[in-house]
Amino acid sequence: MFFLGKLDVEKYQCVCSKTIITDEVIITENRIEHIIERRGKEFYECFKDYFFDIIADPDFIFKDKKENTAIVSKSFEFHGKVVNIVLRLTVEGEDPRYKNSVITAIGESEKRFAQRLRNNEPLYKKLDNDE
Repeated sequence: MFFLGKLDVEKYQCVCSKTIITDEVIITENRIEHIIERRGKEFYECFKDYFFDIIADPDFIFKDKKENTAIVSKSFEFHGKVVNIVLRLTVEGEDPRYKNSVITAIGESEKRFAQRLRNNEPLYKKLDNDE
């Protein structure tokens, strides 16, 4: 298990009906292996150092179909990709030893992400300086 950092609980509370009980975010060895198997070692090596940046400063947060789970999105212009982190949040009523946990990471083209925006209402949107 690897500690990634601490998230802003208030920013993520919109995903859950129950109170989030920890700000700590982890990723397990099993989930790292899953990401490498599904997305490739090159994807993992390219974006692993950005996983917590995506969580700490997302462009968008969507609710996943699974309870207490967020899809956290950030665009990387230098790679022409949007990276989505699926993040399971730990809420009241669950074991207090559990931490918020990265489930997987997914790269999408800008075109595919535009489709996600058309079909899903974000719960959080980072404001541009112009807004």
